Amino acid sequence: MPDLSHLWQRFLLASALVFGLALGVAATVFGYSNTAPVNLGWSVFHLHAIPLWTVALVPLAVVLVAGTVYHWFNSLHHFTEHMRHRRRVHELEAEVSSLRKHLDELLQMPDHSEATVVAVGAEPAPPSAVLEAASSNGEEKAAKKSRKRVSLTMESEPEPAAVITDGSPEPAENSTPKS
Repeated sequence: MPDLSHLWQRFLLASALVFGLALGVAATVFGYSNTAPVNLGWSVFHLHAIPLWTVALVPLAVVLVAGTVYHWFNSLHHFTEHMRHRRRVHELEAEVSSLRKHLDELLQMPDHSEATVVAVGAEPAPPSAVLEAASSNGEEKAAKKSRKRVSLTMESEPEPAAVITDGSPEPAENSTPKS
Protein backbone atom coordinates (compact mmCIF):
# COMPACT_ATOMS: atom_id res chain seq x y z
CA MET A 1 0.00 0.00 0.00
CA PRO A 2 1.50 3.38 -0.94
CA ASP A 3 2.22 6.00 1.70
CA LEU A 4 -0.60 8.55 1.49
CA SER A 5 0.84 11.17 3.85
CA HIS A 6 2.51 13.03 0.96
CA LEU A 7 -0.71 13.08 -1.05
CA TRP A 8 -2.69 14.17 2.01
CA GLN A 9 -0.29 17.05 2.61
CA ARG A 10 -0.57 18.18 -1.02
CA PHE A 11 -4.37 17.98 -0.77
CA LEU A 12 -4.40 20.15 2.38
CA LEU A 13 -2.12 22.74 0.76
CA ALA A 14 -4.29 22.89 -2.37
CA SER A 15 -7.42 23.15 -0.22
CA ALA A 16 -5.92 26.02 1.79
CA LEU A 17 -5.02 27.82 -1.43
CA VAL A 18 -8.54 27.45 -2.83
CA PHE A 19 -10.08 28.53 0.50
CA GLY A 20 -7.78 31.58 0.67
CA LEU A 21 -8.66 32.62 -2.88
CA ALA A 22 -12.39 32.20 -2.18
CA LEU A 23 -12.05 34.23 1.03
CA GLY A 24 -10.23 37.00 -0.86
CA VAL A 25 -12.90 37.14 -3.55
CA ALA A 26 -15.68 37.19 -0.93
CA ALA A 27 -13.94 39.97 1.03
CA THR A 28 -13.53 42.04 -2.14
CA VAL A 29 -17.18 41.62 -3.12
CA PHE A 30 -18.28 42.39 0.46
CA GLY A 31 -16.08 45.51 0.58
CA TYR A 32 -17.40 46.94 -2.68
CA SER A 33 -21.01 46.04 -1.83
CA ASN A 34 -21.06 47.58 1.66
CA THR A 35 -19.70 51.09 1.43
CA ALA A 36 -22.38 52.73 3.61
CA PRO A 37 -20.96 54.50 6.66
CA VAL A 38 -21.84 53.26 10.14
CA ASN A 39 -21.28 54.59 13.62
CA LEU A 40 -19.52 52.39 16.16
CA GLY A 41 -19.81 53.08 19.83
CA TRP A 42 -18.58 51.37 22.91
CA SER A 43 -18.86 52.63 26.43
CA VAL A 44 -16.22 55.35 26.07
CA PHE A 45 -14.91 54.74 22.55
CA HIS A 46 -16.95 56.13 19.61
CA LEU A 47 -16.19 56.00 15.86
CA HIS A 48 -18.35 57.88 13.33
CA ALA A 49 -18.78 57.29 9.58
CA ILE A 50 -16.75 54.05 9.33
CA PRO A 51 -17.37 51.98 6.15
CA LEU A 52 -19.19 48.75 6.92
CA TRP A 53 -16.61 46.52 5.21
CA THR A 54 -13.93 47.63 7.70
CA VAL A 55 -16.10 46.43 10.59
CA ALA A 56 -15.96 42.86 9.23
CA LEU A 57 -12.63 42.68 7.42
CA VAL A 58 -10.26 44.53 9.76
CA PRO A 59 -10.83 42.11 12.70
CA LEU A 60 -10.42 39.18 10.26
CA ALA A 61 -7.14 40.64 8.96
CA VAL A 62 -5.91 41.26 12.52
CA VAL A 63 -6.63 37.63 13.47
CA LEU A 64 -4.84 36.32 10.35
CA VAL A 65 -1.78 38.52 10.97
CA ALA A 66 -1.68 37.53 14.65
CA GLY A 67 -1.94 33.83 13.73
CA THR A 68 0.86 34.19 11.19
CA VAL A 69 3.14 35.96 13.69
CA TYR A 70 2.35 33.30 16.32
CA HIS A 71 3.18 30.55 13.80
CA TRP A 72 6.49 32.23 12.91
CA PHE A 73 7.50 32.51 16.57
CA ASN A 74 6.43 28.92 17.21
CA SER A 75 8.51 27.73 14.22
CA LEU A 76 11.47 29.79 15.44
CA HIS A 77 11.14 28.19 18.89
CA HIS A 78 11.11 24.70 17.38
CA PHE A 79 14.12 25.55 15.20
CA THR A 80 16.13 26.87 18.15
CA GLU A 81 15.23 23.75 20.19
CA HIS A 82 16.30 21.56 17.27
CA MET A 83 19.66 23.37 17.02
CA ARG A 84 20.18 23.14 20.79
CA HIS A 85 19.50 19.39 20.73
CA ARG A 86 21.77 18.98 17.70
CA ARG A 87 24.61 20.79 19.46
CA ARG A 88 24.07 18.67 22.55
CA VAL A 89 24.18 15.47 20.47
CA HIS A 90 27.52 16.56 18.98
CA GLU A 91 28.86 17.28 22.47
CA LEU A 92 27.74 13.86 23.69
CA GLU A 93 29.27 12.11 20.67
CA ALA A 94 32.60 13.85 21.34
CA GLU A 95 32.36 12.84 25.01
CA VAL A 96 31.65 9.20 24.11
CA SER A 97 34.62 9.22 21.72
CA SER A 98 36.96 10.59 24.37
CA LEU A 99 35.63 8.11 26.94
CA ARG A 100 36.23 5.21 24.54
CA LYS A 101 39.76 6.42 23.92
CA HIS A 102 40.36 6.75 27.65
CA LEU A 103 38.90 3.30 28.28
CA ASP A 104 41.15 1.80 25.60
CA GLU A 105 44.13 3.42 27.26
CA LEU A 106 43.10 2.09 30.67
CA LEU A 107 42.57 -1.42 29.35
CA GLN A 108 45.77 -1.13 27.30
CA MET A 109 43.89 -1.84 24.13
CA PRO A 110 45.57 -1.00 20.83
CA ASP A 111 44.60 2.20 19.14
CA HIS A 112 42.09 1.58 16.34
CA SER A 113 44.13 3.61 13.90
CA GLU A 114 47.17 1.30 14.02
CA ALA A 115 47.36 -1.35 11.34
CA THR A 116 49.77 -3.79 12.96
CA VAL A 117 49.79 -5.56 16.30
CA VAL A 118 52.95 -6.60 18.09
CA ALA A 119 52.85 -10.12 19.54
CA VAL A 120 53.30 -10.56 23.28
CA GLY A 121 56.95 -11.20 24.14
CA ALA A 122 58.23 -10.11 20.73
CA GLU A 123 60.29 -7.01 20.28
CA PRO A 124 58.50 -4.28 18.36
CA ALA A 125 59.87 -3.58 14.91
CA PRO A 126 61.19 -0.11 14.16
CA PRO A 127 58.50 2.21 12.79
CA SER A 128 60.13 2.41 9.35
CA ALA A 129 60.10 -1.39 8.98
CA VAL A 130 56.44 -1.54 10.00
CA LEU A 131 55.50 1.16 7.50
CA GLU A 132 57.47 -0.52 4.70
CA ALA A 133 55.81 -3.87 5.44
CA ALA A 134 52.34 -2.30 5.58
CA SER A 135 52.79 -0.35 2.36
CA SER A 136 54.27 -3.29 0.51
CA ASN A 137 51.38 -5.55 1.45
CA GLY A 138 48.74 -2.91 0.72
CA GLU A 139 47.43 -3.09 4.26
CA GLU A 140 47.83 0.61 4.88
CA LYS A 141 44.82 1.29 2.65
CA ALA A 142 42.84 -1.48 4.30
CA ALA A 143 43.67 -0.08 7.73
CA LYS A 144 42.39 3.34 6.72
CA LYS A 145 39.14 1.86 5.37
CA SER A 146 38.42 -0.40 8.32
CA ARG A 147 39.44 1.16 11.60
CA LYS A 148 37.50 -1.32 13.71
CA ARG A 149 39.35 -4.44 12.64
CA VAL A 150 43.03 -4.92 13.21
CA SER A 151 44.83 -7.37 10.98
CA LEU A 152 47.91 -9.28 12.00
CA THR A 153 50.86 -9.27 9.64
CA MET A 154 53.28 -12.17 9.67
CA GLU A 155 56.80 -11.98 8.39
CA SER A 156 57.83 -14.68 5.95
CA GLU A 157 59.22 -17.73 7.72
CA PRO A 158 63.03 -18.19 7.55
CA GLU A 159 64.42 -21.05 5.49
CA PRO A 160 65.16 -24.15 7.62
CA ALA A 161 68.83 -24.69 8.37
CA ALA A 162 70.59 -27.77 7.04
CA VAL A 163 70.95 -30.61 9.51
CA ILE A 164 74.46 -32.01 10.04
CA THR A 165 74.46 -35.66 11.11
CA ASP A 166 78.10 -36.84 10.78
CA GLY A 167 79.77 -34.09 12.84
CA SER A 168 81.56 -32.51 9.90
CA PRO A 169 81.35 -28.72 9.37
CA GLU A 170 79.78 -29.18 5.95
CA PRO A 171 76.05 -29.54 5.49
CA ALA A 172 74.67 -33.07 5.31
CA GLU A 173 73.45 -32.64 1.76
CA ASN A 174 76.92 -32.18 0.31
CA SER A 175 78.65 -34.81 2.41
CA THR A 176 79.36 -38.21 0.99
CA PRO A 177 79.29 -41.34 3.09
CA LYS A 178 82.71 -42.55 4.08
CA SER A 179 83.58 -46.19 3.71
